[in-house]
Amino acid sequence: MMFVTTASSVALLLMYAVPGFLMIKSKLVDKTSIPAFAKFLLYVCQPCLTFYSFDKADFSPDLLLGLGVFFLIALGAQLGLLLLFYFILRREGAEDVRYRIFNIALVLGNCGFFGIPVVERLFPQRSDAAVYCLVFTLAMNLLCWTLVLYIITRDKQYIKPLRLILNPSTISFVGAFILFVLSVKLPSLLSEAVSLGGKISTPLCMTILGMRLATVKGKELFCHLGHYVVILIKQMAVPAVVLLAVWILPVDDFIRQLSFILFACPVASNVLNFAEIGGQGQATASAVVLLGTLMSIVSMPLMMLLLG
Repeated sequence: MMFVTTASSVALLLMYAVPGFLMIKSKLVDKTSIPAFAKFLLYVCQPCLTFYSFDKADFSPDLLLGLGVFFLIALGAQLGLLLLFYFILRREGAEDVRYRIFNIALVLGNCGFFGIPVVERLFPQRSDAAVYCLVFTLAMNLLCWTLVLYIITRDKQYIKPLRLILNPSTISFVGAFILFVLSVKLPSLLSEAVSLGGKISTPLCMTILGMRLATVKGKELFCHLGHYVVILIKQMAVPAVVLLAVWILPVDDFIRQLSFILFACPVASNVLNFAEIGGQGQATASAVVLLGTLMSIVSMPLMMLLLG
C-alpha cells in the first residue's frame, strides 16, 4: 500500500513540473525570470506553509516532546552525515567545487515542498504530520545557512550564530511555533489566505524545477556517472542506514518511519539555492537536483518497500 501511495504521490508532484518546462521551452516565460519565482517561493509561500502546518495541529505536551525529539534526530543525523561526507570528500573538494556540491547533495532532501504532501498522503490520520516535516526542515535550514554555505565556499564568515536566527526559515518558524504553543489559531480569513499560500508552495516549487529543467542540456543532465552515484547513495543508501540507526532508538514507530521517509526524499532544491547564494557550483547543483527529482519516481516507492 505504501509503495502505491508513494508512487502516485511522486508522479503527481512531477506532473507539476510540466507547465514550468513548457513555459520556458515555448518562451512564454524567460529563464531570467526563474529567480523571481524562487524568491516568491522562499519569502512568501514557505512562511505561509509554516503557519498553515502549525495552524492545523493542536498543541499538547506529548506532541511538543515528540517534535523536540524529532528535531534532535533530524539535526544530529544531517550534521553527522554532512561531516562524514566532508571528511571523505575534502581532498577532492579542495580543488573541485563539484565534490563540495556532492557533499551537501548526499544529505539534503526536499523534505518540505516535496516531503509534506507525500507524508500527508501516507499518514492521513496524522494532522500533525506536516509539523514534524517542518521541524525536520528547520534542522536542515539551520545547517544550510551556516555549515552548508561554508562547505560550498570554504569561507568561515558563514559560521556565525546570528545566521542561525536571522534567516526567513527560522523567523517564520519561531512566529508560527509561538502561536502553536499558546494554542492561538489564526482568524478565519487570515487562516484561509495562509492555507492557500501554503498549498501552492509545492506546485510552485515543482514548476520552478520544471523551468530549470528546460534550461539544462540533456548531456549535462544524464551523461555524468558521478551524478547517478550521488543520487543512489542519497536517495537509497542513506535512508536505509538512517532506518537502521533510528530503529534502535527508544522512539515510537511514527518518528522512525518519518525519519526514513524524509531522508528518502529527492535531493533538495536548497542544494541549488545555496549554490547560487555561495556563487559556486550552480551547474552541478542544478543537474543533481533535477536528476534526483526525476529518479525519485523510482527510488521513493522502492524504498517504501522496506517499511512494508
